[in-house]
Amino acid sequence: MSMPPVIAVTGSTGAVGGRVARDLAARGIPQRLLVRDASRAPRLDGAEVHVARYSDTDAARSALQGVETLLMVSASETADRVEHHRTFVEAAAAAGVRSIVYTSFLAAAPDAVFTLGRDHAATEDIIRASGMSFTFLRDNFYMDMMELFAGDDGVIRGPAGEGRCSLVSRSDVAATAVAVLRDPSAHADVSYDLTGPEALTMAEVAEKISAVRGHPVRFLDETVDEAYASRAAFGAPRWQVDAWVSTYTSIASGDLAGVSDDVERVTGRPAQSFDEFLGAVS
Repeated sequence: MSMPPVIAVTGSTGAVGGRVARDLAARGIPQRLLVRDASRAPRLDGAEVHVARYSDTDAARSALQGVETLLMVSASETADRVEHHRTFVEAAAAAGVRSIVYTSFLAAAPDAVFTLGRDHAATEDIIRASGMSFTFLRDNFYMDMMELFAGDDGVIRGPAGEGRCSLVSRSDVAATAVAVLRDPSAHADVSYDLTGPEALTMAEVAEKISAVRGHPVRFLDETVDEAYASRAAFGAPRWQVDAWVSTYTSIASGDLAGVSDDVERVTGRPAQSFDEFLGAVS
């Protein structure tokens, strides 16, 4: 009896990768979890754990031997993230991985307003050049993060103006990833825009959080100069502050307002709305 194709999942200690790993395990699908710290890996039936950092060519190549399909969750944000991604993608190709599913970002481009979207565009180019077939999951900002955008005073501050953003839930991104991993050839060399069913302004986001949570949250539109000034106290490196501020300017630009039905087309069920998301996690 032939062995089933081996799926490898990165990011299983995080929110999206963890959901994917649990979903695959619940379906009885064997998988290989690539983690940086084995003690943090989820304990799942049918899952074997391998330790490999994106930046470690030998460990990554060894961990991916025999893997056919790989979920590559983008690395945590660092100044040199693209180089870590390049090392890992090249190791995957060298190990014989056939299909790679990468969590990218909506409107990823070399000149994306959201500065981290430029990292995703560069990574997509590296993957395209690798010879592996690919599926790019270009998700918008996560619904799950919106309440964290509010300060202790209940104010979401940023230069988003009246721009709209088609927020998506992490659970919908994970469900889309699972559908692709289960049948990668059906999704080969495709980019999916993963959004919710509506595009909201930050003022509307604040209103919805207030209505469901019962405590006031409001949006304060800053100028770009005010946004840099209000974040200066954190002492973060410039690239990080640029990312924080451009989260809002990218919304203001209109780049993130498009609504796609790709979640429903791939998973067979409609994407969660922000109201449904807030109700589900209340």
